[in-house]
Amino acid sequence: MKTPNKKFCDIVEAVLLDTKAENVIKIDLFNKSTLCDYIFIVTGTSGRHVKALANNVIKEFKKIGINTALEGGDSDNWLVLDIGDVIIHIFQKNTRDLYRLEEIWQRK
Repeated sequence: MKTPNKKFCDIVEAVLLDTKAENVIKIDLFNKSTLCDYIFIVTGTSGRHVKALANNVIKEFKKIGINTALEGGDSDNWLVLDIGDVIIHIFQKNTRDLYRLEEIWQRK
């Protein structure tokens, strides 16, 4: 049985809080999903803030030799970072309210 990657979560949380992410939710999917162990859902206050949140996470993981995959790079409403066992959804408020991902994943 594998163990959840708490170190990655600690790094993600620290970077998001340092970059002033709003309404940070971490959903534990360990042993509940084959997709990943944790999903973070966060809000940025503007398109620039959404991109800054993603870029700061990418930079921090690059420092320790971990590559991240970014989806939605042309968007400033919703970006997704994939760090293997940790996935981060970064939304602007109106887009987050529209999709309500936390409601879907918290039912698991």
